[in-house]
Amino acid sequence: MSQISYFTEDGLKKLKKELHQLKTHERSYISKQIAEARDKGDLSENAEYDAAKEAQGLLELKISKLEEIVSNARLIDESILDISKALILSKVKIKNIANGAIMTYTLVAQNEADMKANKISVDSPIGKGLLGKKVGDKADIVVPSGTIKFEVIEITR
Repeated sequence: MSQISYFTEDGLKKLKKELHQLKTHERSYISKQIAEARDKGDLSENAEYDAAKEAQGLLELKISKLEEIVSNARLIDESILDISKALILSKVKIKNIANGAIMTYTLVAQNEADMKANKISVDSPIGKGLLGKKVGDKADIVVPSGTIKFEVIEITR
């Protein structure tokens, strides 16, 4: 059974755009590479042909995986999300109790995580630790370097 993935509207559009790019441009580019390598002669000793065929196989695998993700994608309706607790698409401001550092993260689906944009996956250790927490709650979050204690300061959409 396939796994259902949740996306924002922008995240799903981005994924569909990538899939379209792979199917239209990348497929034709690899087909041209294969044709050029085939024209160079004996295929049994043609490393260029073998490399192009391998690239084609990897591309088709990637396309297949993306098609499966898109077919099992579900859009998240942001208008019905409860902001009294941390959920997917919540913007959560937290304070590291040990050092006083304040950070703000948006909790997103795994496919949309982007640390540069402060978007963390709900499947990450911090994301899992924050899910369901309310303002004022404390969370002991186990990360690779140990356990970090956070306090939830604010939750917005």
